[in-house]
Amino acid sequence: MTTTYSQAKPIARGVGIGHVHLKVADIERALAFYCGVLGFELMQRFGTQAAFISAGGYHHHIGLNTWESRGGSPPPPGTTGLFHIAILYPTRADLADALRRLVAAKFPLDGASDHGVSEALYLRDPDQNGVELYWDRPRELWPMDRNGQIAMVTEQLDLRGLLREPELG
Repeated sequence: MTTTYSQAKPIARGVGIGHVHLKVADIERALAFYCGVLGFELMQRFGTQAAFISAGGYHHHIGLNTWESRGGSPPPPGTTGLFHIAILYPTRADLADALRRLVAAKFPLDGASDHGVSEALYLRDPDQNGVELYWDRPRELWPMDRNGQIAMVTEQLDLRGLLREPELG
């Protein structure tokens, strides 16, 4: 089946994605990862049913809930759904801090890539939701092709090099 689409007018330039809600099996386990390992702040909680967490005091960047998933299992491979959430860190040093947290918690990575425009760590949260932790290089350093189009790549990220970034104060 071939699908065609047309786009009469691009979406507004300032549009962003504000937050994501994840179905989890266990709120405590999810909070142990997102707050205990990654360092998000718990902003509000509704018993064992929902929690809202933030970076920097925003009302929430991630909602965690068990409304339809308490005690549940992840969707099987080969089904549709969320591939991953992507958490943008402001600097390379901040991404290195996230890697140090994961190493200290003995939390495994699924992969680590240099995309030319960004550097990214890939992992799965305790509910097997895909998580990307990344930072964007400055736009003027993005690789471009001969036609001036972004030329993203997927190369192995030098994790040792990332860990050489100065530790945050």
